[in-house]
Amino acid sequence: MRTGARAATALTLALVLAGPLVPAAQAAGTSPPAARKTQAYAPAPAAAHSRVLTVPGTVNARDTGGYRTYDGATTRWKTLYRTESLAKIPPAGVTALAGLGLRAVIDLRSPSEVQADGADRLPAGPVPVALPVDDTGLYLFIAQVVGSADPAAQEAALGGNRAAQRMRTAYRGFVTSAANRAALGAAIRRIADSTGPVVVHCTAGKDRTGVLIDTVLRAVGVPQSTTTADYLLSNDLRAAADRAVRDQVKQLGLMQNPDLLIPLQEVRTEYLAAFRDQAEHDYGSFGRFLTDGLGLDPATLVRLRLRLVA
Repeated sequence: MRTGARAATALTLALVLAGPLVPAAQAAGTSPPAARKTQAYAPAPAAAHSRVLTVPGTVNARDTGGYRTYDGATTRWKTLYRTESLAKIPPAGVTALAGLGLRAVIDLRSPSEVQADGADRLPAGPVPVALPVDDTGLYLFIAQVVGSADPAAQEAALGGNRAAQRMRTAYRGFVTSAANRAALGAAIRRIADSTGPVVVHCTAGKDRTGVLIDTVLRAVGVPQSTTTADYLLSNDLRAAADRAVRDQVKQLGLMQNPDLLIPLQEVRTEYLAAFRDQAEHDYGSFGRFLTDGLGLDPATLVRLRLRLVA
């Protein structure tokens, strides 16, 4: 591959895999336009709180507070946050993170992702916690397919239902891999034992972060319908940035049909169902998945509930 082509590929893969393009308005510190659509997916937050966070350099940063549990309680605001990679946020983004008073930043990215994207840019104070969850090779798979710049190979790899199937396989792998279960369990214990706010992220903040937050919220009594809505909110918040990535991939000549990437960029109920169904298949119930699969004892689950639910 020519040097120029390699450079273009590296740039595009950084956009596709390591984080979205940041709209100019958001870089200046204003709320992302997608934030206006939040109510379509999740209950409206109380007037004093915002579900979507203004952290320059991100589009998918949000608070998990304000969700009702089965027994009528509510998850705490300003306690557990979720976002995408923080490796390329500008100084204004670091300042915004400092304002959250974080105690820990749990990074679910694999070592290869960290190497390609960079370490998180964090303010002084929060402890970085690396708990890599393997994406069953999805990161490198996308890099190879897009980097090939071969339309026929891209269609063969991603066309039809193949891209969605690859995502379902990755989600099942979050359960079937012992190392992944150990990392997810350790992340939940870290959240339960924290004495201050925690943020969890992976690369895009939608898949590994999505299943972890889904698991945490369900574990403290938030109905599955609500946790599904929180999971799907990534589609709304990431839509414009993901579309811009597809446009740039085409402009760089790497893909004639960048819409092949859509199943990889989106979150879908079928992906989350693959994770949930695999957990119940392997362990018999969600509760047994928490205890036997993720290694969470009852005391930890009690601490998690006390930590996250008012």
